[in-house]
Amino acid sequence: MQKHRRLLCLALGSTALLSACGFKLRGSLLGDELPFKSIYINVPESSTLGAALRRNIRGSGELQIKDRAEDAEAILDITGETQERTILSLNSQGRVREYALYYRVTVAVRDNKNAQLLAPTQISLKRDLTYNENQVLAKEAEAVMLYKDMQADLVQQILRRVASIKPITTAAPAGN
Repeated sequence: MQKHRRLLCLALGSTALLSACGFKLRGSLLGDELPFKSIYINVPESSTLGAALRRNIRGSGELQIKDRAEDAEAILDITGETQERTILSLNSQGRVREYALYYRVTVAVRDNKNAQLLAPTQISLKRDLTYNENQVLAKEAEAVMLYKDMQADLVQQILRRVASIKPITTAAPAGN
């Protein structure tokens, strides 16, 4: 019985300390102050990045994804997506020892009147991959996993940039 009281006191004390320091669970990534309620994602249906973006937006429940650009208040354009692998280092026999993996995406957001809400922005991620020619299949699987991880990071970064868009305010005419 005494042990249960100690655990309860410890749990209550921890909760009080966490709330006192300003800790709170991370809510929806998109936030409540978006200048638009619907979005069209201008990326091919076959794109895995587009599918991940759609899945995350639908999961947030904040934005409605439209099937046509004319029906949406905002249009998210993915104008470039590249994956690249470059040699980072060689061993003494001149064989690859390490690769650098790059994943780059260029993204822009505009409203349905073609006013730019987010200028074209390139987001670039890099991961290092050690390589061993005796483990080719395992290293290829690791590269695929790293690209998927970078894609998940890119989706989160794109959503944070969409969430940071400020509404366009039109200046009211000066009154007499």
